[in-house]
Amino acid sequence: MNKPVRQPRRALHGVILLDKPLGLSSNDALQKVKRLFRAEKAGHTGTLDPLATGLLPLCFGAATKFSQVSLDADKRYTATVKLGQTTTTGDAEGEVLNTCEVNGENVSATRIAQACQQFTGEIDQVPPMYSALKHQGRALYEYAREGIEIERAARRVIIHGIDILDWQGDVLTLDVRCTKGTYIRTLAQDIGEWLGCGAHLIGLRRTGTGGVTLDKAVTLEALQVLSEGERDAWLLPPDVLLSDWPDVVLSESDAGRFLTGMRRKVSMADAPQVRVYGPLPGPGSLPERRVLLGSAHVKAGELIPTRLLSPAEIEGVLMQSLPKVTAEPAVQI
Repeated sequence: MNKPVRQPRRALHGVILLDKPLGLSSNDALQKVKRLFRAEKAGHTGTLDPLATGLLPLCFGAATKFSQVSLDADKRYTATVKLGQTTTTGDAEGEVLNTCEVNGENVSATRIAQACQQFTGEIDQVPPMYSALKHQGRALYEYAREGIEIERAARRVIIHGIDILDWQGDVLTLDVRCTKGTYIRTLAQDIGEWLGCGAHLIGLRRTGTGGVTLDKAVTLEALQVLSEGERDAWLLPPDVLLSDWPDVVLSESDAGRFLTGMRRKVSMADAPQVRVYGPLPGPGSLPERRVLLGSAHVKAGELIPTRLLSPAEIEGVLMQSLPKVTAEPAVQI
């Protein structure tokens, strides 16, 4: 029997905003999408648990240089919490530890609002044992499954806001905006403990990371039934992960020097991170005729390179004719 012909890989450069399905790990989702696109190089932007769904940016080619940006960005979640019950894992996978009746004495709209306010702002969280954090080379959840408790130091995170989306009986739905590294399971447990009835997480959906949101995402199921050309239409340019940063457009001569790693003089205030563009070859000087060169920061009037695209990567982005990210007016140099 003839073996199926292996399709050649492609040098793609861009980002897929995937709506990750329930039950898949982030790496499983990445590998499936990478095969669909026949991409040479790909990476994801931070782990989303198998029991969580929602926004998972996947980076291809040149975009992998900016995957850390999404990893470090603030996150937004829709969290579904079951009140009155605690579990060994803090979520629906664990065994029930304690059950408490949820009634007007311990749970009310006012008290739920107070609990959310209590955990808004800078807080300290102790990472759960059922997590992928490493101790002596092993994930904490491996120790937990063996009944071993490892001492964990508290971590400082910031909860920017918690809004109550719905509350029906013992099920509470919250909109949570937070910094990276926040454990929503731990937050659910802490809210339940503050209310005095206990709680655990029964559903989690990531709706935003940095400047990108779930409404621009595509499902794995949808990608699987599309033709290759139709799939490629979902590939966003590498700078989509930087879309909430200020941008700078360099002249042709300054762009060439910047790509060699040289600092350039700019007339703008200090900025920790900016997108840097150069002009596209050809007639005209329209603002949209530009191509991403990389990222930088600005200090004391100097534009200092952080991550640079190679000439091959720039050419690859141009060849793909990817759609331009809508952004604020550029700072002309």
